[in-house]
Amino acid sequence: MKLSGLLHRTRSELPGVSGVARVDRHTGALLRRVRPGDVAVLDQVDLDRATADALVAAEVGAVVNAAPSISGRFPNLGPQILVDAGIPLVDAVGAEALHAVKDGVRVRVHEGVLYAGEQVLAEGVAQTADSVADALVEAKSGLAHQLEAFAANTIEFMRRERGLLLDGVGVPDVQVDLADRQVLVVAAGYDHVADLARLGRFVREYRPRLIGVGAGADALLAAGHRPDLIVGNPAEVSAEALTCGAEVVVPAVTDGDASGLHRVQDLGAGAVSFLSSANPEDLALLLAHHHGASMIITVGVSASMGEFLDRGRSGSNASTFLTRLQTGGTVVDGRVVAALYRNRISGWLVALLLVAAATAIVAALLVSAAGDGLLAWVQQCLTAAVELVRSGLR
Repeated sequence: MKLSGLLHRTRSELPGVSGVARVDRHTGALLRRVRPGDVAVLDQVDLDRATADALVAAEVGAVVNAAPSISGRFPNLGPQILVDAGIPLVDAVGAEALHAVKDGVRVRVHEGVLYAGEQVLAEGVAQTADSVADALVEAKSGLAHQLEAFAANTIEFMRRERGLLLDGVGVPDVQVDLADRQVLVVAAGYDHVADLARLGRFVREYRPRLIGVGAGADALLAAGHRPDLIVGNPAEVSAEALTCGAEVVVPAVTDGDASGLHRVQDLGAGAVSFLSSANPEDLALLLAHHHGASMIITVGVSASMGEFLDRGRSGSNASTFLTRLQTGGTVVDGRVVAALYRNRISGWLVALLLVAAATAIVAALLVSAAGDGLLAWVQQCLTAAVELVRSGLR
């Protein structure tokens, strides 16, 4: 017993961060499995902000990347998110690490080395705040090449998808009526949970149609809203969301790509296919636009130049660029709507003020007959009404 306790104490005192290894070549699948304290082992060139935010939210202990997290092609934001959160990041350990590290095994990360006990499983570059900052500066020089590639991909995407972009060719029919309605599109992007929470009162008052993109459907459910439409790969959406009664639209690059449809059907729900090479966020915007939405409010959808470049996929960027050109007149960022909405008085507060004023008039007529007791009660009601109005303006 004493020897066992000594060994346990020695292992726990080894330097670095220890945790259970979660290994997956597909980042989306990995993010669904990681738990607090796990060591995430992935293979993603140019770690993007959305992935880093998901890893931080999952409270992983460390991240080991088989590929360079900053390749130098463009200044991607993911690595900085991780190091700022205090999560160790080990880069470029090589693709063989995905085979050497067994999923579910307890591992330790220290100074760029991944261990299982005392055995070295992989070695890479331990990123720091300084190394990430230097890499981002160097990566800015690669933007010229990325812009050239982007221009070429934009022309190719326009040639391939011009019918969809301009005339809505291929946009599936849906049962949800979007014509002349406000539509809220929620994707699992940067700070989407907080942004959605800020729109809570707006959603309750105006009741826009709700479209969840991928995991954005689960974000809507978690916030107490049922999505009307779900657009995206069903593998990224929970069974609860897929069976909540929303219509499901599954992107498909080829007619034979029906795996997503099969999953929805296995759950006893229905789905339609959207044949396009555009990314799911853009398909959701095009779906709402071509079905006549009066306003499209976005949450978690790339909006800034930094987020746009952070995708690092020229074809995806071309899709987003052309989609925004087509839908730009109706698309509004959710953060703008939330900021404007906080500075207005809603209809029920105005009605409450009118009721309070009418009460005051009645009180003035009755006070001489009823005495000071009624007046005191009316004053209490008015005070309570004013406090409700103040709370509504905060």
